[in-house]
Amino acid sequence: MTRQDTLDVNTATADQLDAVPGLRGHGFEIVRYREERGRFTDLRQLDEVPGLSGKCDDSRASWTVGNG
Repeated sequence: MTRQDTLDVNTATADQLDAVPGLRGHGFEIVRYREERGRFTDLRQLDEVPGLSGKCDDSRASWTVGNG
């Protein structure tokens, strides 16, 4: 998988997040969490998003938290 194939959960819109298997239906909550608490620094923080805990473990290889 190349860098182009990854989705940055810190910059993606709710619609972009909803289009990803494993995140479908949680885009709004991810964006709201990010706006309230700041950027994700680790993908494990997705488990803190309401309703998402443990649901996306298998597909995290295609996501990133960016580097800035």
